[in-house]
Amino acid sequence: MQIDDEDGIRTITFDRPDALNAFTPDAAVALADALAEVSPEEYDAVVLTGEGDAFSAGGDLQAMAERDETAEEAFDRVQETLGRVVEEALTARVPIVAKVNGDAVGAGLAVTAVSDLAYAAESASFSCAFVRVGLVPDTGGTFLLPKLVGLRTAKQLAFTAEFFSAEEAVEYDLINRAVPDDELDDAVDELLETLGKRPTKTLGLAKRAIHENMGRHWREALDHELHTQTLAYGTAEHEEGVRAFLDGEEPEF
Repeated sequence: MQIDDEDGIRTITFDRPDALNAFTPDAAVALADALAEVSPEEYDAVVLTGEGDAFSAGGDLQAMAERDETAEEAFDRVQETLGRVVEEALTARVPIVAKVNGDAVGAGLAVTAVSDLAYAAESASFSCAFVRVGLVPDTGGTFLLPKLVGLRTAKQLAFTAEFFSAEEAVEYDLINRAVPDDELDDAVDELLETLGKRPTKTLGLAKRAIHENMGRHWREALDHELHTQTLAYGTAEHEEGVRAFLDGEEPEF
């Protein structure tokens, strides 16, 4: 796992290109730790991407073949590795952007889904490939996919493990945009520039409210939304935004 911090952006690169950036337990823990360290005081966003031709092929099948563990041990391992990745991604107080430079398979697809925004190269392919090796979707897949792509499409992707294109991923609402491969860096940089102009703490509050309201009754959701908005009203970011608007200036967040 390669971590680069520059100009308020933490870029996390999955750096096992010979294994198509498959996740080992150690890599998953490193990813979770890197996400846990990010605060809106220091960072505007996190970018996840892969080295080489793939974003991530998901779990490391060689490690799976060598593994000898009980069901209880498997539960603990997944909870403490990719389970932590999901938790840290959903609760991170800055936007997480998946820059899908190549194929995203299995847990690689799920990491794309758990990111707040996702741009992909047009050549990238996707597959919810878990059933190909006799597994159910994890890394939040059974929770997030139905919410993103809809119930029937989620079942189709999970049951068939079929590959689909970046353009189809846009149609499914799995990703935001598919761009020509040689334009991916510029497209993500433009997005990061936009995010950098926004109040990061406020984005974190909005993200938290959206995530926490996904499973609530509408009345409870509105109460929580109001609570979060009350917090936003008390921030320096809100004060600066109002001042800049009234003065006809760009806010300095």
